[in-house]
Amino acid sequence: MEFTKSLVKGKLIRRYKRFFTDVKLQKETVTAHCPNTGSMKGLLEEGNDVYLLPNNDPKRKLKYGLEIIKSRKNLVGVNTHMANKIAKHGLENNLINELKNIDLIKSEVFFNKETRFDFLLEKGDQKSFVEVKNVTLFRNMDTSEFPDAVTSRGSKHLLTLIDAIKKGYKTYLLFLVQIQNMKYFKIAKDIDEQYYKNYILAKKAGVNFLAYSCDISSKKIFIDKKLKIIDE
Repeated sequence: MEFTKSLVKGKLIRRYKRFFTDVKLQKETVTAHCPNTGSMKGLLEEGNDVYLLPNNDPKRKLKYGLEIIKSRKNLVGVNTHMANKIAKHGLENNLINELKNIDLIKSEVFFNKETRFDFLLEKGDQKSFVEVKNVTLFRNMDTSEFPDAVTSRGSKHLLTLIDAIKKGYKTYLLFLVQIQNMKYFKIAKDIDEQYYKNYILAKKAGVNFLAYSCDISSKKIFIDKKLKIIDE
């Protein structure tokens, strides 16, 4: 996925009220929209380089949106709204080894009245649901982790993917790692033990778990390579 405009580089001052970040640019300090409601654990150190996407929409009060943070020498894509776009680009361009040559890709499809998954894929007679989770947490220099806070919604998705298997669907959960230089992925058991338990339950039930890292720059972000998932 290519950014629609050139990103503007600045220095992070602070993030507050979940949706706002103050950023120092060369000649001014601006407030940018933060398109990530998660904890963003480990990314919010004052002085970190950040990259903002400018917009000229008169209906929007904030003229910049936060896209990338540089933390501990790694670029991290923090816009959760980009995750599904990156994943769809990967599906359409056969960048995910396990999900190549799909006949039909549908986005945001309801499985039941309460839950919809990010993608429904059709390949021949086989239908598969794919749920995407954006990953921005890393606590050592080669291992990405999810979640970065307790996620009851994430646990619900795992259990619903199990239900979908019982109804004849193949199911996948794609951990989209928007972090440079990662080699591994693991569940952050110490942050959300219940999510880890449901992950193990889903794995035994037949849910397919994939972790793919992204190639990130100030011009574009796209799926790059598969990461090894570590179970602890």
